[in-house]
Amino acid sequence: MSDINIRVEGRAGRITLTRPQALNALSHDMCMAIDTALHLWREEEQVTLVIIDAEGDKAFCAGGDIAELYETGMRGDFDYGQSFWRDEYRLNALLATYAKPVVSFMQGFTMGGGVGIGCHGRHRVVEESSRIAMPECGIGLVPDVGGSYLLARAPGHLGVYLGTTAARMNASDAILAGFADHFIPRAQWDDLIQILEASGEVDHIISHAHTPSEADLLSLLPEIDRMFDAPNLAEIQLQLAADDSTFAQDTLAVMQRNSPLAMACAIEIIRYLQAETPDMYRALRMEYRYTHRAMQEGDFLEGIRAAIIDKDRNPQWKFANQPVPRDAIDRMLAPLGVDGLKFET
Repeated sequence: MSDINIRVEGRAGRITLTRPQALNALSHDMCMAIDTALHLWREEEQVTLVIIDAEGDKAFCAGGDIAELYETGMRGDFDYGQSFWRDEYRLNALLATYAKPVVSFMQGFTMGGGVGIGCHGRHRVVEESSRIAMPECGIGLVPDVGGSYLLARAPGHLGVYLGTTAARMNASDAILAGFADHFIPRAQWDDLIQILEASGEVDHIISHAHTPSEADLLSLLPEIDRMFDAPNLAEIQLQLAADDSTFAQDTLAVMQRNSPLAMACAIEIIRYLQAETPDMYRALRMEYRYTHRAMQEGDFLEGIRAAIIDKDRNPQWKFANQPVPRDAIDRMLAPLGVDGLKFET
């Protein structure tokens, strides 16, 4: 397919996203093509590692292709979105547990669905232009594609901050937060990929890695931990409102633009995962409880309308300017019964 180039080069299974004009947005068909290739390569002795990269300079993958999700949802067809998310999450789990090393090269924007493709492998490479974020709460979703798993493992309360504000991480920030592993200047990528293809040995990644600069988020961690230690959205916002620092007021302003229901549920999911050792499968199952209901019962369609369709940046959120009721959170995150997310055994 023209949106993705899947092939074997030397010892490497190669997956290249090839729609830079759309910031390499991930479609359902692209997900299924990657899933098929990974299943085939598990049995191919020639393939000793998998490399995922993308064409263009602006983005590795700026998210899922949401145009069709919106169109089908507005017609009352919720099955398409539910199937897309179900198949995407199974792919995320496959990447996170793949027996062979998966190496991702993430330039420019890596957001949402791009995180699900690029941030669950064993070797996640970033460079000077890398900007990684989970912006879902801004369109009425929770951080998904296994993003809640990564956020739950971030230092202190950094994960709740990143998940509710959609703050963009540079390369050093992404390594600090656990979304990336290695900083390698972009100028070295082509040579490194050729070496990986020829050798099939991931040790070459380590030898090419540079020490990143100090993360911008590092100096903010004390404030983040102090402001985001509350158990729910309402109390976090109260703490931010009571603090007159620039950081607190800017952060509160950002959060007030996002879906209250999505932020409240995102916090609930991250806290749930942190209560025990974070687990990828538990994270994806919890995320799917929300996204399965997101069109019909949540803010997703309104969020897409305001951000992408009408572009008025004026979403009419449920529970705007009021505390999100406990029963609303419970409804969005309640078990799905027979519709719950299942993985291959």
